[in-house]
Parts: sequence; structure tokens; C-alpha cells
Amino acid sequence: MLTQIKGLHHVTSMAASAQENSDFFTKTLGLRRVKKTVNFDDPEVYHLYYGDQIGTPGSVMTYFPFPHIAKGRPGAGEVGETSFAIPEGTLDYWQERLASRGVAGLSEHELWGEKRLRFKGPDGDAFSLVEVKNDPRRGWAVTEVDEDKAVKGFHGATLRLTDPGATRELLSFMGYEEVDRKGESSRFAISGGNDGADVVELEIAPSADRARLGAGSVHHIAFAVEDRAAQLEVRKALIDTGYQVTPVIDRDYFWAIYFRAPGGVLFEIATNEPGFDRDEDTRHLGEALKLPTRYEPYRDQISRRLVPIRD
Repeated sequence: MLTQIKGLHHVTSMAASAQENSDFFTKTLGLRRVKKTVNFDDPEVYHLYYGDQIGTPGSVMTYFPFPHIAKGRPGAGEVGETSFAIPEGTLDYWQERLASRGVAGLSEHELWGEKRLRFKGPDGDAFSLVEVKNDPRRGWAVTEVDEDKAVKGFHGATLRLTDPGATRELLSFMGYEEVDRKGESSRFAISGGNDGADVVELEIAPSADRARLGAGSVHHIAFAVEDRAAQLEVRKALIDTGYQVTPVIDRDYFWAIYFRAPGGVLFEIATNEPGFDRDEDTRHLGEALKLPTRYEPYRDQISRRLVPIRD
């Protein structure tokens, strides 16, 4: 069993509009945009990162907004829902706030003994806010939402699968422990995972069609390790177990490796280092357009092709 994995690092999804996406996460959910950069593989598309004050691993939701992208089709083999932690007793506040802003899909329910508020993002993305007691993390609370109500960061994510068996084994190998089960659905947690971003749930849908990637779909889910040394240890262990793992890739703000989990979900292992302040002062995170080094010579061309985002 691996001991290097420290819970969730980030979740990356697809969107259709950069402006609508930025407005939703900063003005409706009250997260901070901690980085405005571009897709490493397609520099004419933004890569936007949202999180707490400094983009702490375990708080960061990221998006590739592809203009004119087709809408994704929910199904098996994907992250079906991403959940954020909120302070205990604030669910009514969030229900009222989201309703007043016309957010779709609002429904309160209880799952695994926790009070939750489900809702949809601008592209139909599935989210929930989960009341968590004594979460030590501080949310971003400078502009839109008071600190005593602010989103703390991730609580966890739900993987939608047709067959959970091999994914259960993988999560156990990664250091997660099955802490609850209802029928075929399972709840896994990792002790102390990034101060609360520590839950992975398995939703079993045996007759579901395969998910189709598009706007509103999660592209991949990333798990955190402290540094590159720990990442290399995890990579070797996964390869020794039979997984096809990519080489280490420099993503500027972390190093990443990727592999496909048995149920079809794309997993990433990302380092907590160097962080989002490597090229910006923390007072100004997410304000200027930052480009990967190889694209810097083409800044003028790239900037002309990107639709400006109004803050």
C-alpha cells in the first residue's frame, strides 16, 4: 500500500465559455482565480484555476474553456460529482445565495450522514456543497462571501462506474480506506488528506452508457504527493502493479503523471510543489496571463486569439 498520497490535489473539467466559467466560480461560489494561463496542448484555449487564497492543493478546481465545444454526456467512467466543504450550519445561506443567482439543479439531501446541497454549474457540471464540522481550512473571503460561510476547498469526488471491483482495489493500494458501503456504492477516505480533501465515493451504475467528454465533463482528477521524490516512488509502484503511467510532465505549478483507472477515469498524481506563487506575487494571483515557457515567444499572437476575461 502506498503512503505518499495526501488526498486530492485538483479536479480539471471542460467548459464552453471562459467568461461564464470565471464569473460562476469567482462571483457565485466566491473562489479566487489563482491562475490564468493556457492549455499546454492548445495555447489558444485558457486554463483557469480557482481555489483558496494561494491555491492550496485540495482546493483547486481548474477548467479548459473550449469555445463551441459540444456538451458532455454524463455516464459511466467519469467523475460524476465534485463536492466542496462548507462550514457547518451554512447550507441555508448557500441555498439562498445560489437560488438568487439562478443556479440550476438545487436540491438538499443527506448522504453518508452529511447534509449536502446539490447544484449544476454553467455547463451542467454536477457539484455539491457538504457541511463539514471543524474543517480547519480557510476559504477565500475577500470579496464575495464572508469567511465564516466561504467554501473551504474540496470535500471529495464521486466516481461513476459500472463495476467497482478493480477501482476499490486501486484506491486501497493508493492508501485510501473504505469507511462505508451502501449496496455496491462505497465511500473511501484517506487519513488527514490535505486537511479535508480526502474523500472518494464510488457510485455504481451497472447499466449506464459510457460518458462522453465535453462541456460540463471532468477531464481528470488529481491526487497529491508532497514532492517529486514521492511522485517517482508512486510512479514506480503503479508501473510495477501493471498500470501504464506517463513520464513526469512539468505543468509549471506542479509536476504530473497520468494513468487510466480500471473504471475509465483518468487519474493524475500531482506534486504540491512548486505552487501557484512561483511566477506571481500572492497578492496578484490570477490577474495576468501567464504562459508556459515554450509559448512565451508567441505571447502577442496568443493574446490576440484569446477572448479577454472581464473581472
